[in-house]
Amino acid sequence: MLLPDYDFMSDSTEETSTRFVTFISPGLKRFDLAVTTTNRFYGKKLVTDLQAGRTAIIGSDDLEEEGYLEHVFKLTEEEAEELNQFLQLVVGTVNFTD
Repeated sequence: MLLPDYDFMSDSTEETSTRFVTFISPGLKRFDLAVTTTNRFYGKKLVTDLQAGRTAIIGSDDLEEEGYLEHVFKLTEEEAEELNQFLQLVVGTVNFTD
């Protein structure tokens, strides 16, 4: 079946690595995450909250942005800080290359 009149900007397949992690934060919030490492997104990770079905592309620079995790994952400030502490260990540095 052909797709009529679709203008593809990109269409590629690559091998990725996904870490599935479930933990209870000190504030007793349960997180079920899938953290995908890919060659895309300048070294940032694709982080999915499996309970809420929300996904964000996250690098260390995003973790420094005030209110970012609260916004993308719909968390309280305390929950976002606890998630930030975990993601600091996972995300690493961003590589800006072409």
